[in-house]
Order: sequence, then structure tokens, then C-alpha cells
Amino acid sequence: MISIGSLLADLAAEHDALDERVFGLRDASWETATPAEGWSVRDQISHLCFFDEQATLALEEPESFEAGASSVAASAIAGADVDFGRALGPARLLKRWRASRGRLLEVAGDAPEGARVPWFALPMSVPSFVTARLMETWAHGQDVADALGLGPVATDRMAHICHLGFAARGYAFAAHGLEDPGGPLRVEVQLPSGRTWHAGPSDAPDRVTGQALDLALVVTRRRHRADTGLSATGALAEQWLAIAQAYAGPPGAGRTPGLGGRVPRLGTTTA
Repeated sequence: MISIGSLLADLAAEHDALDERVFGLRDASWETATPAEGWSVRDQISHLCFFDEQATLALEEPESFEAGASSVAASAIAGADVDFGRALGPARLLKRWRASRGRLLEVAGDAPEGARVPWFALPMSVPSFVTARLMETWAHGQDVADALGLGPVATDRMAHICHLGFAARGYAFAAHGLEDPGGPLRVEVQLPSGRTWHAGPSDAPDRVTGQALDLALVVTRRRHRADTGLSATGALAEQWLAIAQAYAGPPGAGRTPGLGGRVPRLGTTTA
């Protein structure tokens, strides 16, 4: 099992990778539209900052977080997660995000072993919570990459995202109003290093194979399965790829085949 220290190091690296992409942008570039309809590059960073601060509160003061979670969720749906960033210039927003994410790493590192962290959809263990923050950072970073015409950040850290997508299978079916048909599923994808990430029984008849990048894009709903090289064998594998998501909350409209980086705005969720 991966240590919390390693997870936090991977989250910090994901923060830094996105920071490198927005640091030095001209103010006008922060206004570039991203695939999330109505959201600019600035809005993506604002959203991450907003929920990094909420994540710190959930870790540090769980009772206070739980008391205000409903109102925070409602305010985010109303746009509070991006409105505060729109009131800041890019330099001030970037400075605030750096401070917010740094504090999150510090507090998560001090969390007691075995602690459960409250969140909007369901409580999580600290490792799962940190992994979810990494997934969200990568997913919104992909929106920024699409907006700026950059390639994905493709590292072995995507294994965490693939894991979340696989582990959230039951939730994904439920989020789409479907019943999980059950049955074993095997997933084998190649990481950028050449290593294979896998999950599920090795003898499962239903299988998904391909590249980890493609799977990460699909389970964060940043690409339609048809725009990837993923291969599915069996009805369960096909059905899962059609609805897979690694985050809690409504699935949103998803991406239309052939649109690549252009997509209607996803529902405002923790991802």
C-alpha cells in the first residue's frame, strides 16, 4: 500500500505541474475559455483553490466543515467557487492558490492514521481524500491544457486516477441512474514509464486495456471513450467505459465524440 507521504508528494507534484502551465501567462491568457462552458483558465484555478481550502477545513475542523457543507455546496452551484477568483487579478489568485494548497498538504500530513474525512458526497480515509484532490487537480489541469493548446500532463501519477475510476464503479452506475450489472472486470493499462497498472481478477472475461492516459481522461470525463485507444472486451467493460467517473457528484453531460477538448460545462461538483 502506498504511504501517505508518497501520496502527498504526488499531489504536490501535480500542483507544481499545473502551476508551471499558468505561471507567466499574460493576464489575457487567464481569460482563455476552457472546455467547461463559461469557465476560463482563471476559473479553473479559482475552483481548485476554493475546494483546496474546503478540503483543509474538512481535515482540520471536520465539525465546522460538516455544519456548513450544504451551504458551501449550494454556493458553489451558484458560482461562488469561481466568483471569488474573478475578483482577484491572476497574480493574487495564483498566490492564494499556492498558499491554500501548501496548507492542505501540511494539514493532510498531520492527519491521524485511520481518520475519516467528511466531504460533500461521503466521508473518506485520508489516503483516498488526498488521491481525490490529486485527481481533481489533474482533471482541471487538463481543462487548462486544452484551453492553452497543450498536451496532457502524462506521468505515472495517473495510476491514482485509474484506481479511483475503477474503485468508483458502483458509484458511477448509480450516478447515471443505473444498476451495476455485477460480475468481475479486469483493467490493464500501460503507464508512461512502461509499467502496467492493473485491477480486478486476472481471469475476468470482461476486460479494458490500453494506455493509462486514455483511461484517466475517460474516468475524469475529459474525453469520450470513442476518442481514445481503449479496448473493451465484454458487455460489462463496454457499459462501464460509457459511464465511468472518478469523482463524486453528478456526471454532467460528458464529452461528445470527436469534440476532443470541447465539452459543455460539467456539473459543479468536487471534481
